[in-house]
Amino acid sequence: MTDRSVHRLHPAMREDIGDLITQRPLPGPHLEQLDPFLFLNHHGPQTYPPHNRGLPFGPHPHRGFETVTFILEGELAHRDNAGHESIIGAGGIQWMTAGRGIVHAEVSPRAFLDHGGPVEILQLWLNLPARLKMSEPAYTGLQRADIPELSLDGGKVALDLIAGEYEGNSGPVRSLTGVFMSTLRMRAGGTFRIDGLEDRSVFLYVARGVVQVGNHADLVSPMHLVELDETGDAVAIRAERDAFVVLGHAAPIREPVVAHGPFVMTTREEITQAIVDYQAGRFGAALG
Repeated sequence: MTDRSVHRLHPAMREDIGDLITQRPLPGPHLEQLDPFLFLNHHGPQTYPPHNRGLPFGPHPHRGFETVTFILEGELAHRDNAGHESIIGAGGIQWMTAGRGIVHAEVSPRAFLDHGGPVEILQLWLNLPARLKMSEPAYTGLQRADIPELSLDGGKVALDLIAGEYEGNSGPVRSLTGVFMSTLRMRAGGTFRIDGLEDRSVFLYVARGVVQVGNHADLVSPMHLVELDETGDAVAIRAERDAFVVLGHAAPIREPVVAHGPFVMTTREEITQAIVDYQAGRFGAALG
């Protein structure tokens, strides 16, 4: 096994949405995508006061990709026009396949609007290949208790297995494209190593704490995306301080990506059609 080297570290860039603190490492000035990982927003951490307006993500459409939302702190209420509805708390995730078209809202629950509280949320966009872009919309909401927690390195590392396989264990989400997705909660001094990464794109984002990746001289501080070299089939991570890391890997799609707002397709004509279809009500009933 050969460890991958760090090619470049990409800091998240500040781009607030209203009063929601938002930082984005992908896409960034030096990296458009990590095929098929397209986009990551890091919202918070921040604390909302009582009688707040909550998260600003009212009803809006998507087509052609999937979203994975990680709730680090607080709660997130999801509702869509395919009939899915849930409130997911800290440690949980939401995995939504927009497919041919869905309208959804991601907002704060009533109790949060009344009383306020802490919020920290990550949202990652996963591309779908052309053959799957018009799939049936789907949604899975998982509380922390629904996600297998694997204790590693003598208890210094907890791997929350969301999708894919790890040492005979399976995540509860069945990805359409064989994506592996996990989070790592690492105590200082804890180490984690994963192999089987040949011909896979690796997504590695340090949300909290400080880690070392392989033998790279520079430590990775919070809110940095790690771009790895393509050669090698393993990645090693060591926590210098207690850390929270998002780790995924997937087969690259290697198709054109044409994105326009909430739509991700392979041609400009498909984007135009998505806009026409949404405006014509072909994504289904509007959300009130």
